[in-house]
Amino acid sequence: MNVAIDYRLDGLVALVTAGANGIGEGIAMAVARQGANVAIADIDAVNGERVAEAVRALGQRALFVPADMTDSEQVRAMVQRVASMFGRIDVLANNAGGGRPVPFMEQSERSWHRHINLNLISMLAATQAAAKVMMAGQRGGTIINIASSEALRAAPGYAVYAACKAGMVSFTRSMALELADHDIRVHALAPDMIDTPGLSPYYAQASAADIDSRDRYLPMRRMGSIDEIGNVAAFLASGMASYLSGVTIPVDGGSTASHGWTRAPGSRGWVLHHP
Repeated sequence: MNVAIDYRLDGLVALVTAGANGIGEGIAMAVARQGANVAIADIDAVNGERVAEAVRALGQRALFVPADMTDSEQVRAMVQRVASMFGRIDVLANNAGGGRPVPFMEQSERSWHRHINLNLISMLAATQAAAKVMMAGQRGGTIINIASSEALRAAPGYAVYAACKAGMVSFTRSMALELADHDIRVHALAPDMIDTPGLSPYYAQASAADIDSRDRYLPMRRMGSIDEIGNVAAFLASGMASYLSGVTIPVDGGSTASHGWTRAPGSRGWVLHHP
């Protein structure tokens, strides 16, 4: 079978949830650089419009849609607005999510539901609505779920968040099978420490010891950038990944591979633990 191999996304329409900053912004800009038109859904109108304008500056069409991703009705309405404006949806990046550290035994049921609605239900609602648009268009499509390294390991203090992200990984595999007959490929990305607005303030004030500890933990000795996540998403949406579906890719600088190994202080050698 001969398949056109191309990184370009010319003429495609990408919908990025929580696309107003951080990883979502990185994905929006990466696919736009490859020729896609982009819709950004977020509750942050100021930054959502900023990202939309940056996409337009690249010569692509852009739309910002205000939406609370924890409200399934707003999610469905958002998808329909994007489909109405562009006439199609080819790429969905489910990026909405987040969590705060709290020991599970101290976490309220209200917090459980908030985590589940934001990280899991929002993805389910967006996937179902966008997949219906892709199926109706009969052009196939790509769904990219932004999970987390916490989906692949223990996460004390983030138990419910990690459970949602693990559910996202499982959902990715199931949807890869259910949607395969419609030529819709489904993937997940599992980032670890990425230089986003959420982490930047902490490390701007962190001690030298904290920075050293972080860099010993990360095999590549640095946090990733939002562009590095976006570039992998753009690859998955392209013809270069035409026979790839149902996989979770750790975009983490090697932290999943290290699996507990870290550099000893003052050394380039690796140890499982150190004093």
